[in-house]
Amino acid sequence: MTTKVEKSILVNVPVGTAYNQWTQFEDFPQFMGGVKTVTQIDDKTVHWVAEIAGVKREWDATILEQVPDQKVAWAATSGATNAGAIYFEPVSVDQTSLRLELEYEPEGLVEKVGDKLNIVEKQAEGDLERFKAFIEAEGYASGAWRGAVNEGAAVGTPGVESAAASRGDSGKAGLSAKTVLGAAAVAAAGVAAAASAKGSSSSETESVDVTPEVAVEPVAVETVDYPVETATTYSDVDVTATGDSTLDASFATGAAPVAGTPALSGTTGTPGVADPYVADDEAVTDFDESHRNNDRMAP
Repeated sequence: MTTKVEKSILVNVPVGTAYNQWTQFEDFPQFMGGVKTVTQIDDKTVHWVAEIAGVKREWDATILEQVPDQKVAWAATSGATNAGAIYFEPVSVDQTSLRLELEYEPEGLVEKVGDKLNIVEKQAEGDLERFKAFIEAEGYASGAWRGAVNEGAAVGTPGVESAAASRGDSGKAGLSAKTVLGAAAVAAAGVAAAASAKGSSSSETESVDVTPEVAVEPVAVETVDYPVETATTYSDVDVTATGDSTLDASFATGAAPVAGTPALSGTTGTPGVADPYVADDEAVTDFDESHRNNDRMAP
């Protein structure tokens, strides 16, 4: 089974400009979707590497007829079986009509499915649109080959019969990694569905408890430092000097020693004080008693 595609487009450049750009086959990847590389072997032979619809193909094509500013016709000699021609017709001084005619044979399941979805037809239409945008943006051709091939041979539009040499030749055809993964996913889904159907139709059903893993996000705990009073001011208390210079200085500034510090527990040394001192327990007792008396007399 073969498929034929015919598409036309109007480009706003002179016919010579449009034709000259089309002869630059190695520039095709810049506007042809799926085309990876095009290598001009000689005036009549071109090697293609493309990936369309996830299928990677390589093939050689030979130019059957080429007439400057009018036509380029080709047919595959290996790999993907395809043939066709593109025609150039001046509409005005600055406008050219391009007509693409293509016939090909899809090979393999993926290509046949793609053929049903008109993927190649849509690809050809998109390629012409991109060529139009490409040449109109530049306004001139990146190069030109003005030679002729079999001019006057009148081969018309070659069909797949002209590409008979390519039939049965896989041309290093293969599926891209993306297509292989996609097919594997579909196959896995089919196996899972079949297993599910088999399990539901069985008279004896085995129950299996499956505990799903639930991702638990860690909770951030904010540490808050609350200020703690370490001294009470007693500026209105009359305290009798104890005879200890460090303790007397503390009383003189109104700062009372903190209960539980080495100064009040009878041990030697106070944190933060350069000169250690021995607490005077009797002086501390007098201080506490004086404070309590003051509180009772307060109005």
